[in-house]
Parts: sequence; structure tokens; C-alpha cells
Amino acid sequence: MEMHQIRYFLALCDELNFTRAARRCGVTQPSLTNAIRALERELGGSVFQRKPRIELTDLGRAVRPYLQEIGRHAATVRETARVMASEAAPVPSPQVIAATTATTNGIAATNGSGAPLLRKLA
Repeated sequence: MEMHQIRYFLALCDELNFTRAARRCGVTQPSLTNAIRALERELGGSVFQRKPRIELTDLGRAVRPYLQEIGRHAATVRETARVMASEAAPVPSPQVIAATTATTNGIAATNGSGAPLLRKLA
């Protein structure tokens, strides 16, 4: 089972229309249909009755709360990662590290080529 299948399933549960669900997910209707069919193969049965109108089958109703929870957890993971990435301090370049690492006698580090980044202080 893949996350996009879960996302498509949940969109189709809300929309009850393949075209609108596909538009909502930013995919073509055939892509959404193929993903739902793959999900149904994996689950061993239909999750939607397609005619006369689209509605959840017993299997679809049974798995929906679990797939909703997976969807919520995935959204929480993405948000947590986004927040942590924005709070992370940028990693300084080797040149910045070298320039800020002066010795106690007032002589600074070099830039790796032997050229001093800072002159002797005194």
C-alpha cells in the first residue's frame, strides 16, 4: 500500500466522483482509477461500488478509519519535519569555521591553502 493510494482513496471518499477526486489530488482520472484498482487488488476486494453511483462498500467503510488515521499521521510527520527544518541552524562553511577559529596567541587559522584568513592580532 502506498501513500498516494491512501490519499486518492480519502479524496474519493469525500468527493464520491473520480474526476473531482483526481482534480483535487492533482492527477489525471485514469491515474486515480489505476491507483484505486491497485489498492483494491492489495486489499482483496472492492472499496467502492461504482454503479449506479459511487459509494463505499463494506470493505471500504471498514478500512476508511484506518486509512484516515494513516493520512493524519503522514500530515503530522510532514509538518514536524517542516518545522524542524525551519528551526535548524544552517551549517557553516569550512571557511567560516576556519575564520572564527583563532588561536589564543592571536594568530588565526588559514583557509586551507596556507593563506591566512586573519592577520596576527597585535
